[in-house]
Formats: sequence, structure tokens, C-alpha cells
Amino acid sequence: MFTGETITLRCEIQGGEGKAWKYEWTAPNTNSPPTSSEYRISRVSVSHSGDYRCRGSSDYLLTGWSDAFTLTVSSSKPRATLTAHSSIIPAGGSVTLSCSVEGSAGWKFDWFRRDSVSSKAQLMRGNEANRVISVSQGGLYHCRGGRGDPVYYTEDSSDVTVTEIREFNYFILNPERSTLLVFLTTVLYMQL
Repeated sequence: MFTGETITLRCEIQGGEGKAWKYEWTAPNTNSPPTSSEYRISRVSVSHSGDYRCRGSSDYLLTGWSDAFTLTVSSSKPRATLTAHSSIIPAGGSVTLSCSVEGSAGWKFDWFRRDSVSSKAQLMRGNEANRVISVSQGGLYHCRGGRGDPVYYTEDSSDVTVTEIREFNYFILNPERSTLLVFLTTVLYMQL
């Protein structure tokens, strides 16, 4: 996990249904762990890294300690990475963009587009579980990841410039033959 995220650990006792359990936790750098089945840490820090264990007691029953859950908290905020399978959109086609966050899972993605470097980015899609989208419009694209409640966001990815190819029909009149010749010309449309 990363500094600032929120995590909830849950302790479950197999076969303990119908009993009123109290819970004990062992945790790093914690003087007063909870006595409930959930251990919630808001805005984790590097000091929360370590092993967490729990056990339950009810009347004269006492379970053994659970296996350790090892939490590792990184102090650096992750940055999303955006890649495009092609930087050119063919006429009438699309390109695939992929957003990822290295080394961790559970992210949903926000996608942004702008017309030029000087224009403001607009949210295209938000909270997308799929990390891959197709686009058919040129522009500058970037993405970010988010997860948890409240949502923790990664740093925005770097921009990827996608250029669109458009087709124009040019009509040329041949005065000698009095016929209309049609030429299809493909031109490169660059984002300014």
C-alpha cells in the first residue's frame, strides 16, 4: 500500500457463529488496538508496516493467533503509466490506450483528454474497472488510478499524443473532357 491509503483488516473465526467474541490484535507501533473484528487504519504511514495477527475469546474459549498478515507501506506516491498501441488513428478507426499502476492491484481508472498542451483536460470516463479503452479522436490523453474508500489517487500519467488521420474528397474538373474526376486524398490531421 501507499502512504495516505485506508485499510481495513477483518478477523474471522471459523465455526464461531452464534457466540459473542472479543478480539485481540497484535500490530506494529500500536498501543491500543481494537477489540472488534475489524481493524481499520485511516491514512496509513510507513510506521504501520509489519505483521498483524488476531485471535478471539468467548466465555472460556480462546482461539490461537491467526497467521500473520504482512502490511508493507511505501512512502512514495505511485504514478500511473499510459501506453498506446499506436499513436496514429487511421481514418474511421481507433487506437487502444492502456493504463496501469506497477506493483499493486485493485485500481479503477479515470481517463482524460485535451485538444492541445495549453487547453484544459476534460474527464472522458471515470471509475473504469477496465484498464483498456479505445479512442477514435485525436488529442492528448492521460489517466490516473484510484482505489479504496475514501478514494486514493495515483499521480497522473504522462500525456500520450494521438494523431488522427482524416480523408477528404477533392473534385477536379477536366475542361478538355468535361468530366469530373474524383481523387481521394489521405491527409494527416495534427493536433495543434
